[in-house]
Amino acid sequence: MVPSRSLSSLLALPALAFLSLSASALPHPRTASSTAALKLAVRINSYGIKNIAAADRARIQVLQAGGSSSVNAANAAMIYTADIGVGSPATNYTLLLDTGSSNTWIGAGKSYEKTATSQDTGGTFYVTYGDQSYVSGEEYTDTVTLNSDLVIDNQSIGVASASSGMEGLDGLLGLGPVDLTEGTVSNANEVPTVTDNLYIQGTISSEVLGVFFAPASSDDSTGELTFGGYDASKITGSVSYVPITSTSPASAYWGIDQSISYGSTSILAETAGIVDTGTTLILIASDAFSKYKSATGATLDQSTGLLQITSDQYSQLSSLYFTTGGVTYELTPNGQIWPRSLNSAIGGTTDGIYLVVADSGSASGSGLDFTNGYCFLERFYSVYDTSNSQVGFATTEYTYATTN
Repeated sequence: MVPSRSLSSLLALPALAFLSLSASALPHPRTASSTAALKLAVRINSYGIKNIAAADRARIQVLQAGGSSSVNAANAAMIYTADIGVGSPATNYTLLLDTGSSNTWIGAGKSYEKTATSQDTGGTFYVTYGDQSYVSGEEYTDTVTLNSDLVIDNQSIGVASASSGMEGLDGLLGLGPVDLTEGTVSNANEVPTVTDNLYIQGTISSEVLGVFFAPASSDDSTGELTFGGYDASKITGSVSYVPITSTSPASAYWGIDQSISYGSTSILAETAGIVDTGTTLILIASDAFSKYKSATGATLDQSTGLLQITSDQYSQLSSLYFTTGGVTYELTPNGQIWPRSLNSAIGGTTDGIYLVVADSGSASGSGLDFTNGYCFLERFYSVYDTSNSQVGFATTEYTYATTN
């Protein structure tokens, strides 16, 4: 399968915030039995985009076709970046982080600086993104340093000679399943991901990634990636897991089976969809979206592409309930609205109240009927467990926050 994800859709998250990953060294070397964490910081993107929902929808339509879609940084409201080192001595590159694609590559901005650890594999790589954008170049292996505790030898990386949609960035750090690399490199069937190699080389004892985001509107708008497990200090209660769905195309990504209710009313029966850090909103199938729109009394705002409600309607808003793996997660009324302090970033009015649930553009039954994006993940800790083919969720201190 050749990834064909929309760079302008991957990079096409709303203009809310750029999240940058600081590669701060930890004080002591970690053993393979422990985890290693990378802190995230939030930057508000000042330029904004005109239609956040359309940008997310474009990304998901590529994924529904079975492709790999990178975020288009030029249009992104919210992207996650890491300053990582490549080579020895290392040159730092600012890479987009994405759980919906799996190839790691550099060269979109800063040129590749070869060192003694740089090895040309003799292969080429080519990834299309579904909107006529692409990245192509040569495939190398090199030392990749995330921080002093997360150093990977002989990591496969693409070195781009041509790319588009990555303005202000040097490339991409793929955190998705390894199957998404299939067919992307000329002399390899698949190439191990960063998480794969951390596990294979014994740096982490479990092939697990924990992801924590605090709401961008909170006083402590930070985040954290934890390799090798999850950070128990970030959760309240325990992590509950659900197996990766068997339904295609969601099964190729971090896909799960889930049902959704608005209050006591079912709007989406159990079906397959994905959990995706590269999508900003919560997208649901068109028929479910119609039920949600009717239940809330919202109207579609043409400027933002989001549903808009009045203050009175907000006071009557019910919670959304996401049930997966036998566990139900409550997204409160406040969790369903866009941060009002950031309305200008999406072209909204200062006092507007916009909902973060949007139309996926396809009826249910597509095999990818929902996307739990950032607006869901900022309320729940998520765990991506490759070893056991499962995804986990847990509540956090922000699950019931009223910061929006």
